[in-house]
Amino acid sequence: MFEEENAQWGLVHALVLDGKGGARSIARTELDDLQLQAHESLWLHWDRSHPQTQTWLRKSSGLNEFTCDLLLEENTRPRLLPLPDSELLLFLRGVNLNPGAEPEDMVSVRIFAAAQRVISLRLRPLRATDELLALLGEGKGPRTSSELMLYLAQFLTNKVQDLVTCLSEVVDEEEEKLDADERYTPEHGAILHIRRRAAGLKRFLAPQRDIFGQLTRIKLPWFVEDDADYWNELNNSLTRYLEELELTRERVGLVLEAEDRRLSVHMNRTMYRFGIITCIFLPMSFITGLLGINVGGIPFAESPYGFLIACLTVLALAFGQWWLFRRLRWV
Repeated sequence: MFEEENAQWGLVHALVLDGKGGARSIARTELDDLQLQAHESLWLHWDRSHPQTQTWLRKSSGLNEFTCDLLLEENTRPRLLPLPDSELLLFLRGVNLNPGAEPEDMVSVRIFAAAQRVISLRLRPLRATDELLALLGEGKGPRTSSELMLYLAQFLTNKVQDLVTCLSEVVDEEEEKLDADERYTPEHGAILHIRRRAAGLKRFLAPQRDIFGQLTRIKLPWFVEDDADYWNELNNSLTRYLEELELTRERVGLVLEAEDRRLSVHMNRTMYRFGIITCIFLPMSFITGLLGINVGGIPFAESPYGFLIACLTVLALAFGQWWLFRRLRWV
């Protein structure tokens, strides 16, 4: 009920975390007079493209102009920016799982976080928030603002793992086909597309990995004590995925290199055979051309066996060349 009403304002979700893993939904009209208990936290998830989102953010959120400008910036990359009063901005990227979209065309979530308030903005739907809502509905979700950020980051990272594994499996299949059949020709367009996808993922995951590393060292008063351990684990996970992406790019290069080498060997063999054939027929063509000139003194011109003798001479020359090439191991 509240979600339909809130959507008119650009507010996708408005939840109050109860500090025990659950949450209750509130209406947009309750924000102005909302009083949080000491154990509660507010999570507002907005649609960044909605005009009302920008209006509320600049006029009613209580954030300064600098923070609003960063949250509403058109293009950005993963970043972490500590703010005064123990607040911070966190911009993350995730795999785009929306219908018809390329996974590496990553979606972003921009987060303002404070001790009892989290404001997040998205441009396109996020599967991570849907999974987070499901956990909150079961009473197994985040209890604090810091845990809310951690859960979002974890769900975004899990989606990356699925895509990295998928890319690796595609390369595995191509390598197996090449090993099983020397005549198999991989589709260059598909192989290069895998390399582009890996490069696109690496572009955003590398700075995001660094951000997780920074979060292990930041000590804010409202962070849960063991948050650093979980951020460190996410940092290690992204490091592993980045290594896997780099390995995938190298393996794609090896597949293309093997295909180029195979084509080069095939072309060299073909040209070699053409060269042998040319060497065999060139002397024969010279003799037949010489006998075919229309001048006097051509041998066997008046003999009834002249044609037979010329054919036998050509065959003998061809056999002699074949024997010579065999001795030289050219054929």
